[in-house]
Amino acid sequence: MKQRTRKLIGTFIIVIIAMLYAVISTTIAAAKLADASGWVHLIYFLFTGMLWVVPAMFTINWMLKPDKPNKRP
Repeated sequence: MKQRTRKLIGTFIIVIIAMLYAVISTTIAAAKLADASGWVHLIYFLFTGMLWVVPAMFTINWMLKPDKPNKRP
């Protein structure tokens, strides 16, 4: 697969990851942290706000792999 195609697919994957992650983390916060203090909310959202970077990082590394050279003589 060419790098250009991987970048297109990877862009959609990162957008989907970000949207799903935001919905899931907010749903968990609403269900479990409804009565918690503001500091707990701040720490939770700081942590979960940075955690989505891990799958995005792997996706970006995949997107940036160089193309395989052609083996034609």
